[in-house]
Amino acid sequence: MKKYVVILFILLSFGNLKAQIKFEVDLLQPGATIAPDMYGVFFEDINFGADGGLYAELVKNRSFEFDQPFVGWLPFGDVSIKNENPCFNRNPHYVRMNETGLRRGTGLENEGFRRIGFRENAAYNFSFYARSLDGGQKKFKIELVSSKEEIIGREEVLVEGEEWKRYSVSLTAGETDAKGKLRLVLETPGIVDLDHISLFPAETWKNRENGLRKDLVEALYDLKPGVFRFPGGCIIEGNTLETRYQWKNSVGAVENRPLNENRWNYTFKHRFFPDYYQTYGLGFYEFFLLSEDLGAEPLPVVSCGLACQYESTECVPVGDLEPFVQDALDLIEFANGPVNSEWGKVRAEMGHPGSFNLKYIAIGNEQWGEGYVERLIPFMKAIREKYPEIQIIGTSGPAPDGEHFDYLWPKMDELKVDLVDEHYYRSPEWFLENAKRYDTYDRNGPKVFAGEYAAHPQSRDNNAFSAIAEAAFMTGLERNADIVRLATYAPLLAHVDAWQWKPDMIWFDNLSAVRTPNYYVQQMYARNSGTYVLPVTQNGENIAGEDGLYASAVFDEGSSEVVTKVVNAGSLSKDIFISLNGLQAPLNGERVQIIELHSNVPEAVNTLEKPNTIVPVPSFVEAGKDGFTIKAQANAFYVCRIKIK
Repeated sequence: MKKYVVILFILLSFGNLKAQIKFEVDLLQPGATIAPDMYGVFFEDINFGADGGLYAELVKNRSFEFDQPFVGWLPFGDVSIKNENPCFNRNPHYVRMNETGLRRGTGLENEGFRRIGFRENAAYNFSFYARSLDGGQKKFKIELVSSKEEIIGREEVLVEGEEWKRYSVSLTAGETDAKGKLRLVLETPGIVDLDHISLFPAETWKNRENGLRKDLVEALYDLKPGVFRFPGGCIIEGNTLETRYQWKNSVGAVENRPLNENRWNYTFKHRFFPDYYQTYGLGFYEFFLLSEDLGAEPLPVVSCGLACQYESTECVPVGDLEPFVQDALDLIEFANGPVNSEWGKVRAEMGHPGSFNLKYIAIGNEQWGEGYVERLIPFMKAIREKYPEIQIIGTSGPAPDGEHFDYLWPKMDELKVDLVDEHYYRSPEWFLENAKRYDTYDRNGPKVFAGEYAAHPQSRDNNAFSAIAEAAFMTGLERNADIVRLATYAPLLAHVDAWQWKPDMIWFDNLSAVRTPNYYVQQMYARNSGTYVLPVTQNGENIAGEDGLYASAVFDEGSSEVVTKVVNAGSLSKDIFISLNGLQAPLNGERVQIIELHSNVPEAVNTLEKPNTIVPVPSFVEAGKDGFTIKAQANAFYVCRIKIK
């Protein structure tokens, strides 16, 4: 009996020893400086992310320029589309309404973007451009209509004069309804032309006209992003060169920015949205302004003269690239040029005389092959000559490995681009297995921009497991901050009733938004990025997957804190002692701030109905003499901060 007791004691003792894991942070070996703009976001105009999403306009097809001009509208009475003597030359279509007096009104209803969300007692700014063909006064009834077909807001607008003129009125919603609509009724007999019919919530981000949806920008602001890539990836290319994103069409008077077909409206046949266009109301000026608001470095992407290579072989001959190259040069001037320059003047006239301090520009998106390389060369030559301070970003293709990747990386090194854009949409398992990806990269070549990445579980949901896998992978980004310069999760936004692609960082409907577990991982990194890297090891090795554990550490000079990030992607809880080696004074009793993101259910998600299922939870532990212990639950991510002398 005594023999069995001894054996049991030895086994229990061995189990306790195994349970106590030790990570060592070396304070005396400071590593690479972490770029203050390292962690950021990438906006792709997909999933109704711009029109119907971040852009606060509530009216769909406000200028009747869709291929089918009445898409989004339900006309009643005598209503027709015209284009003679238009109000706006680049948006020439308008609607003509003829009320004969024999009906109870002629008018239009707009369904919005999967209907219109109204909030009780909130104000909405309505406007349109109009002219009365006989010059006489005509009365319009403007109504906010609920999903129950009840009028929950009403005002009148009087139109007179034969020339185009802008009219506006404010309406207040009498109740909350996520699925309302807008109605306009011409009540006075006669003929009236209308164009650019618009409805904005009065409360936008910073209450700007032509503004952005406040709750979505607040979610971006709360991320504390360091860099903001825009306006997308594949939409820069377009399915054809004609449908590529052209930044010059997105600046100037918003009413005269020409419509563009969004390439995502029919790319995925199983998620087909033929009513998805780009009005360019959210354009490059607004993107630069948003970057400034967020405190993020703007990072625009421009076309290199190749249409999307997945969809088309269309390309601009290398000898004919001059207009494309000039567009890139003009974009830099628009962002940074003096007010007396051609494009700096445009920026100033739009309301921003000061420079946007652009530092980066990306040429192309996910192109590949020799065709991309030979087109990148003239862009680099022109930008280097005129704007040598601008950092140029090239691409390594659409995948993190394979033929295109292996061809492009040496070419990017040879051309001496500043950063190489790597994209990886892979399974959570891939992210867990690749935390050491950058440990062996060449330190003498270009830096890495992890421009698009997201863990894609089989369900393609933003679940807890995918977020933890991303957190584990990002310890490798942070550990290798000398080679990984920037990183942006993608895509950013998705409307729950109109998405083409998932997963996405933030989901929303017409009235509310939900921040995913993946959002909180990005937030925890961006808010705890630190100043420089510190080595953190277990048994002398980087902690990058052994027994499901991952870790990185940094020092924050601003707060004099050591910040350690720990991921337990395993299925068992683990007690981890984090030893701080090289302390000048003992830590006894110092508080360690802990932020934990955890779920016992790897498939768990946040929803609009239950947005707080998985959120960061703060707590504290007390340090011992030279470190502290955390109990790392399974499927969990931790940020630990402790001040040292």
